[in-house]
Amino acid sequence: MPKVVVGMSGGVDSAVTAYLLKMAGYDVIGVTLRTWLTSEGKDSRCCEIDDAQKVAWKLGIPYYVTDSRCEFNDLVIKPFIDSYINGMTPNPCVECNRYIKWEKMLATADTYGAEYIATGHYASVVKLDNGRYTVKQAEHIAKDQTYMVYKLTQEQLSRTLMPLGKLSKDEVRNIAIKAGLPVADKPDSQEICFVPDGHYSEYIEENFDGPLPEEGNFVDEDGNVLGTHKGIIHYTVGQRKGLGIAMGHPVFIKSINAETNEIVLSSNESLFTDKIICSGVNFMSIETPEAGETVRARVKIRYHHDPVPADVAILEDGRVEITFDEKVRAATPGQSAVFYDDDSCVMGGGIIVKTGV
Repeated sequence: MPKVVVGMSGGVDSAVTAYLLKMAGYDVIGVTLRTWLTSEGKDSRCCEIDDAQKVAWKLGIPYYVTDSRCEFNDLVIKPFIDSYINGMTPNPCVECNRYIKWEKMLATADTYGAEYIATGHYASVVKLDNGRYTVKQAEHIAKDQTYMVYKLTQEQLSRTLMPLGKLSKDEVRNIAIKAGLPVADKPDSQEICFVPDGHYSEYIEENFDGPLPEEGNFVDEDGNVLGTHKGIIHYTVGQRKGLGIAMGHPVFIKSINAETNEIVLSSNESLFTDKIICSGVNFMSIETPEAGETVRARVKIRYHHDPVPADVAILEDGRVEITFDEKVRAATPGQSAVFYDDDSCVMGGGIIVKTGV
């Protein structure tokens, strides 16, 4: 059987991935990418080396640690901070998967002569009749992670194994328990790995060297001043709680304008739109269509969102304009829009840059 490098985070999913591949006869090597350290010198939840090493010892497989902190800082953390400062709400895991995890793991695989890499994502890599590779949604849709890997290239996918695509979380934990893996009962991580407490604005304040966005105005859809906000990094589209403004009726953030330092408040009804524009588009299951072409797809605009049927039109500048059959709520600049076909495979995706066009 071929040699495979398994990305081991120290969690139960990657541990079971390594176990299943070893049981299937693969020559397994465990690798952890060290991406980030706390001020106390602790690793993030994506690279808990002690736990990953214990699993490797239990499985009797070689185990290595690869330092990726410089690349992670440049390609994930800095863009994350810049996005918030520019009034957007980013998906750092999407960038990390494409530019850190897969790039570094494939380089490690080449070093050790491995044909494949493997991850503990709940998804399946499939090769279609047209010769292209894509990812198919997990059978247990509640854990599906295809939304986070739509930026992967054909070369990366052709060398990737994802053994958990047909399993539920309970099944994965039961496998870990029966195999005696030391992380079988370890809880899942719920937050961005380098902001474990979920306080994004505080993290940005502590880690950005330049001037931070100052206080500005809350305005209504006609531009009338309603009050003062404490800086755009503290807010996101669709937010209702924590605004610090009393209007006598529910109001929500409709949009954030970094250029004017204004935040537009509206009713819930005004959050719905049937059009968005995306940039940085990557097509996966199909070749990139020509400008002017339109493809049908089911599109989801955030991780926890049911895909909505839509037309995806290719613009002259390479961006796409998406027109939904039914309006979607709180499409957020910086988030990803991911396109799926009728077989639950990823067609492609991009970053939302404009809504309500």
